[in-house]
Order: sequence, then structure tokens, then C-alpha cells
Amino acid sequence: MQDKIKDYQKLVYDAARRLNDVRFLGQVVFIVIVLLISWSGVKAIQANYNLQKQIAALQQQNEVQKLANENLKLQNQYYNSNQYLELSARQNFSLASPNEKEILVPKSVAFANTVDLGVPKITPSAADTRPAYARHYQAWLDFFLHRPGATD
Repeated sequence: MQDKIKDYQKLVYDAARRLNDVRFLGQVVFIVIVLLISWSGVKAIQANYNLQKQIAALQQQNEVQKLANENLKLQNQYYNSNQYLELSARQNFSLASPNEKEILVPKSVAFANTVDLGVPKITPSAADTRPAYARHYQAWLDFFLHRPGATD
């Protein structure tokens, strides 16, 4: 036990003597300075990286806005064209070109002469007691096999 205490005292004495050595203190100060410089360099690199990310995001927003502006310019050119003016006059004022005859057909006559395409209305059956997953599976099967509204 006394040997252990003597070894510990010797270790403490050697450490204290080492702190009084100028070379050791110089190395410790040098290491501390290197660590501080490295830490500030890492912080600067991180700040630059964050700024580059912000710049890239702003450049993307700028490009998107340029495309939106181009789209608006093209839309304005279309609104100023004769083609748009003619279509607008036809739709809003029921006007026609000088050599055209306009025929107005009442809705009742127009719908009376249409052809029924036979598109069924799909309504869920109230009597269907199958679980939801079975009904969904059957509905997808009907869709892919082009069966109109088949429930079984």
C-alpha cells in the first residue's frame, strides 16, 4: 500500500515538475493556439457554406420569377393579338366575321339530337355487405377490365 502511495506521489511530483518546464508549456500553448485557429476556420467555413446555400436558393427563385415574367409577356402578346380579340368578341358579344352567318340553336333542340353514350352512373350498392378491401379490389378489377359499374 505504501508503494502505491509513493508511486502516486512520484507521479504527481513528475507532473508538477513537467509544468515548470518551459518546453512543455510552449508545446501546450502552441496546441491551444492551433486548436483556436482551427475552430475559427471551421466556423468561417460553416458560415460560407450557409451563405452559398442561401445564394443558390435565391438564384433558383430568381430563375423561376424570370420564367413567370416570360410567361406573362407571352400571355400579354396573345391578349394583344387579333386571334384573341376575335375569339373574345365571338364568346362575349356573340359577334361573327362579316362573311359568316351565325346560327343560334336552343339548348332543348341541341340536347334532343344528341346521342347517349351509355356511360353508367357508378353508385355504391347499399346491400353490399362485403368488407371494404373486397369492394375496393372488385372496383379496381372492374376498372382495369373496362367493366362499367359491375359489382360482382
